[in-house]
Amino acid sequence: MTAEHRGRDADDPPFAFPAYRSSVKRARAQSPIYVPATLSELTGPGPVFCELTAEDADLTTNAGTGSAAIGQRSIVTGRVLDEDGAPLPNTLVEVWQADATGRYAHPKETEFPAPRDPNFIGRGACKTDRDGVYRFTTIKPGPYPWGNHPNAWRPAHIHFSVLGPCLVARLVTQMYFPDDPLLGLDPIFQSVPEHARPRLVSAYDHSVTQQNWALGYRFDIVVTGPSRTPREESGSWR
Repeated sequence: MTAEHRGRDADDPPFAFPAYRSSVKRARAQSPIYVPATLSELTGPGPVFCELTAEDADLTTNAGTGSAAIGQRSIVTGRVLDEDGAPLPNTLVEVWQADATGRYAHPKETEFPAPRDPNFIGRGACKTDRDGVYRFTTIKPGPYPWGNHPNAWRPAHIHFSVLGPCLVARLVTQMYFPDDPLLGLDPIFQSVPEHARPRLVSAYDHSVTQQNWALGYRFDIVVTGPSRTPREESGSWR
């Protein structure tokens, strides 16, 4: 799995992308200094130390309020794969997202005056099974405005973190929904090289959809190799 301290490749967004204004301010001005990883970084603490329950993967109810989150229920599933297409079992997958109105459950989230869903914390986690499959039940997040440029709105998206057997084996990315008209206007999505953008867009899957309950989406994550899922500019994507 790709280590976060390594350089970016042709499928990742650049550190500085002028249309994404704050990335220019955060972009590094000098070449990075290589620091050798220690034994503790290379061997732990992987997901074997993470105690999870089935409730952690259901974002519609894991707020613990006794009431379900409001919004279009969605099942998001897929496989975590290596560069040869082999599944990666027992891999920790974490997600976070806005609620149906585009609000995050964060005390400093004040840019958007829409009401926040008190029954939605917007965070979940699970481990992949022996076939590398993860599965979350959630609601489709709403788009929200951000101050990058006039009338700027982020497309609906879900943040993903995939953690391998050690701290430096981590991939952080975003999943988008198909046919979203905001994708062509979003400088964060557009910062990814054009040939790699489809890897960030989920596919509607009718076989995953549950009658009278939830729509199904499939999003496979490839952690290394030429077909790797593009990763975020660490610490900057919204």
